[in-house]
Amino acid sequence: MTDTTIGPVDIVPAAATPSEHSHHGYISDKAKYLNRLKRIEGQARGIHKMVEDEKYCIDILTQVSALTSALEAVALGLLDDHLRHCVVDAAKAGGEEAEVKLREASEAIARLVR
Repeated sequence: MTDTTIGPVDIVPAAATPSEHSHHGYISDKAKYLNRLKRIEGQARGIHKMVEDEKYCIDILTQVSALTSALEAVALGLLDDHLRHCVVDAAKAGGEEAEVKLREASEAIARLVR
C-alpha cells in the first residue's frame, strides 16, 4: 500500500470567524483524505469478510491493527490541518475565539490519546 502523506494547508485571514471561513483547513488535501477513507472502508469490509469466513483470530487482529493505524493517520492529518488553519487564525484574532479553538484542539488531542 502506498502511503499518501497529508500535509500543511493554506491559511484563511485571521479576521475570519469559523462561520465565515470559505473552507476548512483540510480542503486543499480533500482528495487525499477521501482516497484514504475509501481505502479504510475497504479494509473494514475486508475485516468483516474475514470474520464471516471464520479466518484465524491473529490474522483478523493484524488487519484491525492496520485499520486502526490508518484511522489514526487520518486523525493526525486532520488535527495538524486544524492547528495550522483554525487555531492559527484564532490565535491571530485573539480573545475568546482563540481560547475556544485552543480548548477544542486540546480536547481533540485528549480524545486521540485515550
